[in-house]
Parts: sequence; C-alpha cells; structure tokens
Amino acid sequence: MTEHPYGDLICELSGLCGIIPEYWDIFGNKQVTSQETMEGILRAMKCRIDSSADVVREIQQRKWGTWGGFLDPVHVWSVNDQPISVPVYIQAKEGEEKNIMISWCIENEESQSSGPGGEKGETKLPHRSDMLTISGDRLPISEEQWFDGKRFIKVSLADTGNHGTGYYRMTVRCTHPDKVFPKETSEREKTARIIIAPDACYVPGEFAERKSWGLFISLYAVRSLRNWGIGDFTDLKNIVAWIAGLQGGFVGINPLHAIPNTLPFGISPYSPISRLYKNYLYLDIEAVPEYAESGERETALSDPDIGSTIQELRQKPFVGYEEIAYLKAKVLRNCFEVFYKNHYREDTPRGKNFKEYLSLEGYPLESFALFMVVHEYMKKTGKYSWQEWPEEYHDCSGSEVREFAMSHEKDVLFYQYIQWVIDQQLESVEKEAEKRGMLLGLYQDLAIGSIGGGSDAWSNRNVFAYEAEVGAPPDDFSPDGQKWGFPPLIPEAQRETGYELFIQTIRKNMKRDGALRIDHALGMFRLFWIPRDMHPKDGAYVNYPFEDLTRIIALESVRNKTVVIAEDLGTVGDNVRETLRRFKMLSYRLLYFERDYPDPSFSGPDKYPAMALCAVTTHDLPTLSGYWQGRDMEVSKKAGKYPEETLFNKRVEERERDKRLLISALKSRGVLRKNYPLKGGMIDELCRAIYQYLSRTPCRMVVVNFDDILGTLDQQNLPGTIDEHPNWIQKTPVLLEDAMKDRRFPDLAAVLNDNFPLPEDSL
Repeated sequence: MTEHPYGDLICELSGLCGIIPEYWDIFGNKQVTSQETMEGILRAMKCRIDSSADVVREIQQRKWGTWGGFLDPVHVWSVNDQPISVPVYIQAKEGEEKNIMISWCIENEESQSSGPGGEKGETKLPHRSDMLTISGDRLPISEEQWFDGKRFIKVSLADTGNHGTGYYRMTVRCTHPDKVFPKETSEREKTARIIIAPDACYVPGEFAERKSWGLFISLYAVRSLRNWGIGDFTDLKNIVAWIAGLQGGFVGINPLHAIPNTLPFGISPYSPISRLYKNYLYLDIEAVPEYAESGERETALSDPDIGSTIQELRQKPFVGYEEIAYLKAKVLRNCFEVFYKNHYREDTPRGKNFKEYLSLEGYPLESFALFMVVHEYMKKTGKYSWQEWPEEYHDCSGSEVREFAMSHEKDVLFYQYIQWVIDQQLESVEKEAEKRGMLLGLYQDLAIGSIGGGSDAWSNRNVFAYEAEVGAPPDDFSPDGQKWGFPPLIPEAQRETGYELFIQTIRKNMKRDGALRIDHALGMFRLFWIPRDMHPKDGAYVNYPFEDLTRIIALESVRNKTVVIAEDLGTVGDNVRETLRRFKMLSYRLLYFERDYPDPSFSGPDKYPAMALCAVTTHDLPTLSGYWQGRDMEVSKKAGKYPEETLFNKRVEERERDKRLLISALKSRGVLRKNYPLKGGMIDELCRAIYQYLSRTPCRMVVVNFDDILGTLDQQNLPGTIDEHPNWIQKTPVLLEDAMKDRRFPDLAAVLNDNFPLPEDSL
C-alpha cells in the first residue's frame, strides 16, 4: 500500500476525534485501524481532510478551539461537586486583563433566574443587574496560552452556592476594550447548558428488601380475540392486571418506537425512524374516544368489508404490518376529523388537554409530525428516505419545508394527535400498574439507534454521521461482522448541541416506564463505526463521552423514578461494568452466557451480581424450546450460516454438552429431582426448574419469557436472516385469553414468589 503523504497528521487528528487506533477482537487478535478507515470515519464526522493544510486546521481547531470559543457549550457536573467553576477563554495582551469585565448568571430550565445559592427568582431575561460581575485585578486567571502569536487567558467563574439537580442555562457577557471578539466588537455574550446530575440512577427502596419478577412479551405478537391482528395497549393493560394478580412486579415489552411498518426491512422494532415517538399500530382504535363519537364502531360492525378485514388480520399466522397500518391510519384519520371539529376548534376540555400536550412537546413532536407528512407525500413518488427527497426538502428548517408545513398544517396536526392518543393509552396502562401495586409497572426497551432515512436523522442532521454505519466486527455469531442500518451520532456534535437529542431520547422513553433497558450499553462508551462502502471487518471503534452520558441518564432516571438496565452482553471491559455499577445501572445477565469460563459449566446462582436483571434468553436468541431442540441451528444451517458440515456438527455437540451441564446445575441446586431426556421437547417441569434456578440468584429483577412458558419453538428474530426466518412477524401460539387461564403461569408464579426472600448481605 502506498504510504499516505500526510499519514501522521491523519493519525493525530483521528486520536483527537476519539478514533481508537487498535482493538482486540473476540478471537484474541489485535486489529489495527487502517488509515483508509480513519479517513472514512473523519469524513463521516464532517472533517475536511482533502489536503495537509485542511488536516492541520482541523487539528488546531481541536487543540485550541476551546480557547478561541470563549465558553464551552455544555458542562456536566455531579451534584456533589459543588460549588461549580466554569471556565471562559479570552484573548488579552499582557496587562490588558485589568480592563476586562465579565458578568454571568445561571438560570434554571424554566428560564427563572437562579442566584448563587440556586434559589428561584422571577421569570426574566438576564439583565446586567441580575448578573454577578467581576473585572480588573479580581479576574481569577487560572491559566494562559499562546497560539498564532496571541495570548489567551482562562478565567474560572466560581459559583458561590449549590444548585439542585437539573438543567440550567449559564449566560456570560464579556466587555473588552480591544475589540478582540468576532466582527471586532467590544462585547461578547454566549450561553452554555449546565447539567447538575446525581451520582446514581434511581433504585426503589423496596430493592433493599425484595426482588421482583415479571413477564416479557413481544407486544406485536400477542394474539387476542379483540385486537386487530397485532397486540395493542388494551392487551398490554390486561396483561399488566394479570401479572400483578400473580404478584409479578413488572411487564417487559419490545421497543415501541415508530417504524416504517413495511416489509421486509421496515418492521424491526430495533430499526426505528424515531426513538422519540411511537408506533401507532399499538393503539387500541376502539378505545380512542372519537372512535365511538364518530360512529366508527357501528360502521366497523356493520360494514362487512371492514369487519371481515379485521377478522382476517386476527386469524393470520403472522402480523400483517402493512394491512394493519393502512386500516388503522384510515380509521384514525376519521377519528381526528371528529376531534378537530368537536374539540380542537371548539376548545373543549379535551381540546385544551391536547393543546397543553403540544405546548409541552414543542419542537421535537412538531418536527416528527412534519416528517411523517412529507414522508407520506414523497412515498407517492417512490422516495422512501429523506435522503432521496429533492435537495430543498433536506433542511427541515428551510424555506421550502416551512412553506410545505404551512400548506399542510392540518395534516401535521393529525400526526401530533396520534402521538397524543398513544400517550393517553400508555398513561392508562401506567395507572393500571400503579392501581395494582406493581413495583415497577412497565419495563421498556430503548433501541441503540434510528435509521438514517428517518425522522430523528432528518430533524438533527448536524449530529449524525451519514457517511458511516454502526455495526460490529466479526465474531462467532457473525463471521462477516454486522452492519446495523443506522448512522452513528458524532460525539463532538452532541456536545455542541448540549446533548439535546440524547436528553430528549432518554426522557421520552422513561416517561411511562418503571424500568428502561438501554440496548447495547457499550455504545455509551464506544461504538463500532464502518465507513460507507467498507466491509465490517474494516471498521473501527470511536470513543464517546461516557461520563456525561451516564450522568444524564442518572438525572432522567431519578426525575422519572425509572430503574435503568444496561445491556452489557458481549466483550465488555471491566472499566465499563465498573462505571455502570457506580451509577447503579443494573447489569443484564442471561442464563445461556453465565458460565464458569473457561469451564463451560453454568454459573451457580450465587455468582450472579445483585444489581442485575437475569433472564434465560432475548429476542435474538433461541427460546427454551428452540434451544432444547436445536431449532436455531437448523434454521441457521438452512440459511447457509454453516457452509461446513463439520462446524455445524461441532455446534450440535456443544449444545448437547450444554444441555447435560444445565441438567447437572439444576440438580445440584435441588430445583430438579431427576434427569430428563436430552432429545425431544422442553418439558414444563424442566422449564419451571430453570426459572426457579434464576429465582435463587440475588438479581433484583428476574424476567420470564412469555414464549418460554408457552413452548414457542421459534425465536422472534434470527440475526443475519431476512426471508429464511419469520423475523418480527410471528404471533404467540395461543390466544391471550387462553394464556391467562393456563395453569403453567400461576404454577410458575408460586415457585418464583416462594424464592424471592433476599439472601443476607446480597447488596
């Protein structure tokens, strides 16, 4: 390979941008990041590197940009590291600092003046009379630097008291007689976001005395006598009441994020168009007040076409996303027309409630709704991603888009209405859990990212790296590596925007939840970037500001009283798990992977950590029945994942070994009295013994998989397949109404409830 003419500069810039120069893969091999990969990632980060002069400028910007920027855009502090001290950077000749005057104030997130001690004042803009002022010889200069022949000083503005946890805005004004500021002005003003965060996430006081078990369901897969072919929020509410009656503390569900609802690539709940808003397919249309008000109920019952369509969707073996989306959108449009006429325009209490919701949601919802309207408009021309739209529609704040929004104001309002109705139905589920005395209530899942052609990316173009894709390097499960179909967030851009998108994402996903699982928690520390048109094996890891991100999660967790579960599977460094423990995020432990490595024996219950959630499996791994019968391996073989027969036979032998080891582990703990045949299906008694084994761990949360108890053979998703496996579309094998009468669930609940006293000193 020809040596790069300015390769050393590329390497230096890569280091400054957080690109990790090397890593050890799962096979124990050191992988060195190539300069080609570095260049691809730097371009994705919007760095200009076409010449050595360009690279030098980018390096200088990162080395000295803070000094020339006056005030950093965001500071994240521990609530226990106060009073805070915020630096500002000012150009000043020797001795000229005596002529500089600096004023500043800190306001809370409601734009109320917060004085030195954090007390609230009246709502107002920061006038000079409200600000602390310092000048001349009193300037606390903590450092000075020279570059480009100019002297810069660092002045530390020390607060004089403590602030409560929350988000604040700091405004700093500086008067300088030498007119050194941009456009040669004598005064400069800039604001920064100040985030005061707790040192740990929310943990219920009850966790000190008792553990909690709950049921996990794939909501879309729920089959019932009353839904429209996909599980909905009324089904969820009924499940919450059912599990609460069995003394369960929570119900876990798949991500509810908005997705395209189109086959084959637009149905994964982990590939959303937005992580801020939710999929309307989960709405119980018949529970929408305007449904009855509009006469739609009578129409649906009397119209043979609508009634037969709903019946067909219920009876289908797989979820018909596109048909359900079309039907529900059509009926919702009629409901909205009734709402618009009878409530919105008439300003009824329901109409006022909606307007209050709009005010609270603000720009994020308006932008999402506008995206949906433009998206529907462009779909008619065969353009499904905003990157395929005409250039003038790429800028969500551009004149063309603003004109479109004005001419489609009512359509935008329709999509805002949908999210309001979703929030109302989720609130009803939340209240049901509270009424039933559930410890946690809903336990939801947050996907690691959103697709590049979706709403989040369109509305926040400046923070996404569109010329790269997040994925994973080659491993045992994916020898070719993985591309996950969405662009990464640019760490520098996140800081420049005060982490706004990240904050909104965490906040909105905690709104109705007692617990939230952060998918691929390693992504808070580092992500694997793959430049466009490159193979996953040529990707590289990029560091992220994990301390800031974990503190923001802790702040939102405490505010919303939401337990945080950090999905820390795979090759996770000790520093990552230590940080997660420090912030009291529950670890995520699966029976399949908890072994006494290098010995393949299953770890005993006492070896599981207390601050953890434990489960048997996930949506990407085989159900107990599928595991016991080797169904996942058979499907993978048919899909061409085992090109060599010897590798397949090795996996079969390992599975048979693991089944024997599992039986041995269960017997050693007294939860199983006899041997069970390794051939054949999963037996109810064996399934129950496995969950009893998990209940013996000190883990604070134990998840029971709905599919395991029902004996479902196929897992919900088989990674690396498309048509070879019914990913994200298969329904539960029994009706919800029948499952709620199934003796296997109260029998298991009795076992779990008997095993939930906490071991001494378990925390």
